[in-house]
Amino acid sequence: MEKIYTKVFNLEGREVGTIELPEVFMTPFRPDVIKRAVIAIQSHRLQPKGRDPYAGKRTTAESWGVGYGLARIPRLSTGRAKFAPGTVSGRLAHPPVVEKKIYKKIPKKEKRLALFSAVAATARKEIVEARGHIIDKIPALPLIVTDDLENIGRAKDLKNVLMNLGVWLDVERVINSIKVRSGKGKMRGRRLKRAIGPLIVVSRGESIFKAARNFPGVDVIKVKDLNPEILAPGAHPGRLTIWTISSIEDLRKISLVKEAG
Repeated sequence: MEKIYTKVFNLEGREVGTIELPEVFMTPFRPDVIKRAVIAIQSHRLQPKGRDPYAGKRTTAESWGVGYGLARIPRLSTGRAKFAPGTVSGRLAHPPVVEKKIYKKIPKKEKRLALFSAVAATARKEIVEARGHIIDKIPALPLIVTDDLENIGRAKDLKNVLMNLGVWLDVERVINSIKVRSGKGKMRGRRLKRAIGPLIVVSRGESIFKAARNFPGVDVIKVKDLNPEILAPGAHPGRLTIWTISSIEDLRKISLVKEAG
């Protein structure tokens, strides 16, 4: 396979060299497989739900039969309808059951293809733009930065780096998108809605996690923890991603191990 090289930038946004891209970035774009993998990951967070088998049935109501000029649904001696679906305090027609299988699984090879395809999508300008990210001032995709990025420990310093790399415009897009959710979700731990911002992929840095946690929409993750959902939130691939040199090398090793396996 033909080798592909891309530019490497420092924290000031200046080009300092080139690096060979891993073969992962040449993976075909498979949005269908990515969507299946993301839905499977999301299903692992769902809690099984079911109804009491006797809910709505704890009543002495019985149908009166015919001849009363009334519907033949179960009734109390007072004439009030009970038990049947659609009546006050009646049972549900098709209630949720605990036995329903909500934990979705996909084959290992399909899961690997979804991950690799989601990684490759981060390097394609048209896909990143289609997702809504602002990349007008970003020098190159995939955006690869020196390992000095992993040692940043202050939010102020990280903001300067994001501005130098042309990524801060996308963070501002997220800040401007924050709004109060309509409906009762406001009372259930989901008060605010906001867009998804850039992702920073590192190899082993710890301080940058604290530096980035105050920027809405910005996530930091290690290469070993990558999954299709973090790279394609909502099953929409093409998240704006910043890679460090070490994370690219780790990604190269992971891809070689998985291909050998």
